[in-house]
Amino acid sequence: MTDEELKQLIASNAKAIQAATDERVELRLAVGRLEENIGRIDRAIEQLTTLNQGIVRLLASLDDDRPTILRRLMSIENKVDQLLDQKQE
Repeated sequence: MTDEELKQLIASNAKAIQAATDERVELRLAVGRLEENIGRIDRAIEQLTTLNQGIVRLLASLDDDRPTILRRLMSIENKVDQLLDQKQE
C-alpha cells in the first residue's frame, strides 16, 4: 500500500469516525428530548388520574344525594297536588 493510499484510508476512516460521533451526539440529544416528553406524559397521566378520581367522588356524592332530592321532589309534588285539590273543592 502506498503512502497516498494509506493517507486516503486514514482520511476516510477519520470521516467515518466523525460521522459516527456526530450521529451518536444527535441520538443522545434525541433520547434527552424523548425523556423530557415521557416526563410530561407522566405528569399529564397523574393529572388525569387525579381528575378522574375527583369525578368518581362527585358521582358518588350525587348518588348519595339522590334519595334526598327524590324525597324533596315527592314532597313538593304532594303539596302541589294538595293545592290543586283545594282549588277544585
